[in-house]
Amino acid sequence: MMVVDDAVVARSMMARWIESEPDMMIAASLRTGREALDTVAVHDPDVVLLDVDMPELDGIAALPLLLAKKRDLVVIMVSTLTRRSAELSLKALALGATDYIPKPETTYEAMTSAAFRRELIDKVRGLGRKRLLLREGAPSLAPEEAPAPVPALRRAPPPAVKSLPELKSLPELKPHRPAEKSEITLRSFGLTMPRALLIGSSTGGPQALTVLFEKLTAAVDRAPVLITQHMPPTFTTVLAEHLRRVSGRGAHEAEDGEPVLAGGIYLAPGGCHMRVVRDGDIVKIALGDDPPINFCRPSVDPLFSSAAAVWGSAVLAVVLTGMGSDGTQGAADIVAAGGSIIAQDEATSVVWGMPRAVAQAGLCSAVLPLDQIPGKILRLLVGSRS
Repeated sequence: MMVVDDAVVARSMMARWIESEPDMMIAASLRTGREALDTVAVHDPDVVLLDVDMPELDGIAALPLLLAKKRDLVVIMVSTLTRRSAELSLKALALGATDYIPKPETTYEAMTSAAFRRELIDKVRGLGRKRLLLREGAPSLAPEEAPAPVPALRRAPPPAVKSLPELKSLPELKPHRPAEKSEITLRSFGLTMPRALLIGSSTGGPQALTVLFEKLTAAVDRAPVLITQHMPPTFTTVLAEHLRRVSGRGAHEAEDGEPVLAGGIYLAPGGCHMRVVRDGDIVKIALGDDPPINFCRPSVDPLFSSAAAVWGSAVLAVVLTGMGSDGTQGAADIVAAGGSIIAQDEATSVVWGMPRAVAQAGLCSAVLPLDQIPGKILRLLVGSRS
């Protein structure tokens, strides 16, 4: 483990937190990106905590150079809760960083923030162990510690469906059948054509959402798209702007009380849970600052559960990469109402925590590689259940 931060107090604090964990060790604690680049081969870390703003060589400039020297290096960017830092953090993800951690703006706030310490330790542990598993082919860890092997999938043959003209332009999906012995039982897709698309994501989510929205065609305009991504304020503002550019549609941070319309893309603002409520014939956004759920605000569960109550069997939800199990209870509510769940598979997830939880709970109708999810969504939105 390598910590790179020009602020000596912050650097020492993060190093001390990591050293206090029995399964982690600090290989180096450095002041600049230049020092990290010059010594990464010597220290050979599995994970680097890399500050965005540093003298000589900042984190954004150092990142691609570090990855060029060590391709499988896990780099977690550390930045403050400012718009500039949010923009740089998302840029770093596009350049190959694995994840980011927003830190409080003052040293005192950082030192006293239990949430910041917990997030830092969890991400270093989870991402570092996944890297070791991939490199060494070691047996999987317990569910709360790291992802498990991708289970094989079982399902009854789907009923035949009539071909639709709109499906001809969509790519054929190949069945995803990993070879491991353990199994996940898949449910049949619901009988109702989806009228709302929900997405929950966390670690690795911004990268996954980018891939998703680059491939979704105009068929997605048949339904509103509501997204909960675990992110703090300001970061969600920048992510919404990014998704607007990528999708070519009106992606934006949701506003309390606004109507939910087909073709709209609504992102839960950082620091607020996002739910949907019915007001007569209109469905509206309801934002709340009630306590975190699953240590998160926004949390995926409130969105999923409220959507199940509003749209019932006409809900299609996708659980993308992320740590923990947020979204599982909400997914259960969707399935109970007759809706359907798709989960991202382990091989394409940065962390297979959230999608694993819903899959192992028997709630999924498909577990797919990321690049196959857009096509599947589009097929369902035009009436295919295959």
